Amino acid sequence: MKKYFISTAMTVTLFLSVIFVSCSKDKDNKNANNNLNSQVNNLPSEPLNTDERTTLSFMREEEKLARDVYIFLYNKWALTIFNNISSSEQSHMNAVVQLLSKYNLPDPVGSNGYGIFSNPVLQNLYTQLTTQGSVSLPDALKVGATIEDLDIYDLTIALTKVDNQDITLVYNNLVKGSRNHLRSFYSNIINAGGTYTPQYITQAEFDAIINSPMEIGN
Repeated sequence: MKKYFISTAMTVTLFLSVIFVSCSKDKDNKNANNNLNSQVNNLPSEPLNTDERTTLSFMREEEKLARDVYIFLYNKWALTIFNNISSSEQSHMNAVVQLLSKYNLPDPVGSNGYGIFSNPVLQNLYTQLTTQGSVSLPDALKVGATIEDLDIYDLTIALTKVDNQDITLVYNNLVKGSRNHLRSFYSNIINAGGTYTPQYITQAEFDAIINSPMEIGN
């Protein structure tokens, strides 16, 4: 009886600890997002060049691609990493749509549901990635790494074409998040006995990311 009581008490304590950590993490993420939103609002609205207009529209849907694929993979495999990172991708989507709204630009997502995209390239990529990720759990983790690999590549190029302070701020935060996501997916791939070779960024860039610690901040 005493042994059972101790075991139950430890279980309850662990359960409450997990809830506390999860709630604390959610609170930290919410505070970080609010801080980024505030910074964007406080920066001036500057004239947009063609690249800034184009990348804002594309990044809005590319972040949606990541979110939608991770939701699909979480429903398929019930692995927590997909659920956690899909929530982060929603925050990325929100950051970009804030810029679209600030500059009175149309939102390419509109009322599109999960898995539906205005950009045909991203629509095809969604089909390709969800098909690949359905093969096995290791394949699903590689899909996650591929998405973050692509995000880092596209954001790095976009940052060379924009100069508005608020857009630069958001893109830098998005690429930081993608680097952290890539580290997480790669760690899971290695733990599962697999490996991943970058498809978009260079091997040197990839090695520098996975061999460096998680980044903090907005």
